[in-house]
Amino acid sequence: MAAHIGRRLRKGAATTAVAAAAVAALSASQAPGATVDDQGRQNTGDATSAPDTAADDSATGNSPYYTDLPPLNSPAPSPSAGSGEAGDRSAAEAGIPATVLDAYKKAEAALREKKAGCNLPWQLLAAIGKVESGQARGGRVTADGTTVTPILGPQLDGNGFALIRDTDNGAYDGNRMYDQAVGPMQFIPSTWSWAGRDGNGDGRKDPNNIYDAALAAGHYLCRFDWDLSEPGDLRKAILSYNNSTEYLNTVLSWLEYYRKGTHEIPDGTGALPEDRSDARPGVTPSAPGTTPPARPGKPSGSRPSPSPSAPGTGSPSAPPTTPPPPTTPPPSTPPTPTDTVHHLEDAGTGTLTAMAGHTFAERISTRAETEAGKAVAKVRIRFTIVGDTDTTFAGGESVATVTTDASGVAVAPALQAGEKTGAFAVQAAVAGRSVKGVPYKVTVTQRVADALTRVGEKELTCVAGGEFAEPVEVKATYGGEAAGKVAVTAKLVTSADDPAENDKGPYFKDADGKAIRTLTGLRTGPDGQLTLPKLYADGTAGTFLLRLTTAGGATLEVELTVEPAATPSPDPDPSADPDPSTDPSTEPSETPAA
Repeated sequence: MAAHIGRRLRKGAATTAVAAAAVAALSASQAPGATVDDQGRQNTGDATSAPDTAADDSATGNSPYYTDLPPLNSPAPSPSAGSGEAGDRSAAEAGIPATVLDAYKKAEAALREKKAGCNLPWQLLAAIGKVESGQARGGRVTADGTTVTPILGPQLDGNGFALIRDTDNGAYDGNRMYDQAVGPMQFIPSTWSWAGRDGNGDGRKDPNNIYDAALAAGHYLCRFDWDLSEPGDLRKAILSYNNSTEYLNTVLSWLEYYRKGTHEIPDGTGALPEDRSDARPGVTPSAPGTTPPARPGKPSGSRPSPSPSAPGTGSPSAPPTTPPPPTTPPPSTPPTPTDTVHHLEDAGTGTLTAMAGHTFAERISTRAETEAGKAVAKVRIRFTIVGDTDTTFAGGESVATVTTDASGVAVAPALQAGEKTGAFAVQAAVAGRSVKGVPYKVTVTQRVADALTRVGEKELTCVAGGEFAEPVEVKATYGGEAAGKVAVTAKLVTSADDPAENDKGPYFKDADGKAIRTLTGLRTGPDGQLTLPKLYADGTAGTFLLRLTTAGGATLEVELTVEPAATPSPDPDPSADPDPSTDPSTEPSETPAA
């Protein structure tokens, strides 16, 4: 108990000190000339603006969080066993349950591969996991990482919290009236619907699974091309998770604590946090999704009325209670702009078609309207890419949220076509409301080239029965720029007027070494260039034609010359009569002089 009381006493002083230090550290690390206001926010104009972080589009819906601060002692080395109550609690607070720690580290590894420029540290996930759920309630998870019991935040009914009406029909939180933050990383259902990931490879995206939730949190923090090694981007990412300066400072405190070192503890042995951001005076906050217990030593519920004395005791009876005056119901909350939206309409979006790897010239425009067709401003429109595609919005995300302007129109970020061709859709919907949305058909076409030229001018020749020493090299362009990853077909044709495949002359070899005269599946490199496989010649001499065709219709014809093989000199026939002039037997003999 002494350790507990001491910890509570230091919290009031430590909170201010740690918060001030965190804000000061961020301010000092900003670009020269950057300033921070009295809420710890960087002033407008000092940096690029962060995306809107309204409650219905943050990860948690700005739900309550734990405000406990790290222990004063260093987290490493691990406190030894048997060090007393204070040491045991410190060890539990400093340590991270084994499965939970493994989930954070695996999420960091996955993001290092998928989004290396984000520089996500697993300690940031640990800091957020501590503040959101106390590391999944001290690591109370099954072997696959699923929480033993669901972790739910309070319903977001506008009563002291954000107002977010049900978006998932209770599928994740069991609540069909209002949304509640779910799982160890406390995602609200509307955010999990697009941010959810499968972190443990079981084919499901479960917000109650720490592997899934940690990977989803990592991707959420890494969107918008944020680099979390940069203090400004780190701050934006944390505030987008829960838009509170105190939340930012608390997460930064745990982040620095875990960066100094931590240790693994068995699942289920972690310390449960005690203080919540929504705690009221005189009420002990509980873990998310539970009912706050009565304070020790005090009865729960209303205070009982004093009992009247027994007849004949001479003690006065309690005065009769006066019925309370009728209460006036509180005024109804005025509707928000989002509440007035009846439907969405297309706002003049043109044809959405782009070549693979290119940026779409057309951007999606959507208009929010009332039932009477009046424009509604200041409404958040969520654009979600749906279907089997690797096309994304700028920044590599499949979801973008934009606020409507004075004319009720929201314009989505430009789409960046991936490499998968075909049609898919982008769905426009009102964030936090279930109203009629607008689907947009999008098409990605294959990469094409409009010109194809040969690289080099050396004649391509070989001897019949031999092989060509020089390879055929070409370059594809589109609009004068290098056309990379464009499909090319190479075919040895009969003649310029006859595109049929030639049955003699030069040829390529397939994987089995057999002669083939048509190659498909070729693609230019990033620089638009392509080097064809080696060419061989059969015994036929002459001039032959190689025709190359790209997707998009660009063509090039290359001449190939096969020279006749050299004819060797014939050997003399030994059976033929020898030339008499060379026969030594017919030569006259020389007579010696007398």
